[in-house]
Amino acid sequence: MGKSIFGRLPGFVLVGAIGFLIDAGILTALMTGADFGHYGARAISFTVAVTTTWYINRRWVFERGAIEMTGREYTSYLLVQVIGAVINLSVFVAAIELIPGLADIPVVPLALGAAVALVFNFSASSRLVFSDFRKRDTGDTLP
Repeated sequence: MGKSIFGRLPGFVLVGAIGFLIDAGILTALMTGADFGHYGARAISFTVAVTTTWYINRRWVFERGAIEMTGREYTSYLLVQVIGAVINLSVFVAAIELIPGLADIPVVPLALGAAVALVFNFSASSRLVFSDFRKRDTGDTLP
């Protein structure tokens, strides 16, 4: 566990990009190839992407061993990701409401929302999901 908290950020961002590709790929496949509706396909794609990023983050970015996987950790990670998604959407909507011209270039409010949510997701994942203090509270052992 030689990485500093900020040394983990590039890996966290890369894992997030992988999660986005998984999410988008599954969403597209379910809607075009399996004739799923928007919401059902999104629920499945989001769940698969979050589960994948949790696993990669815990093994690679936060360097946890496979033995320590817990339902509590996964549930905490899922909750952080859902809150992050709400933050992302809220910033997107707020940016368009405050600067209506941004509706014509939605990638700008999308990027703003993603950036704010990234800060929250990384901070909460580092401090609440994968932090060393949880070792004492849950009995998990660190590698």
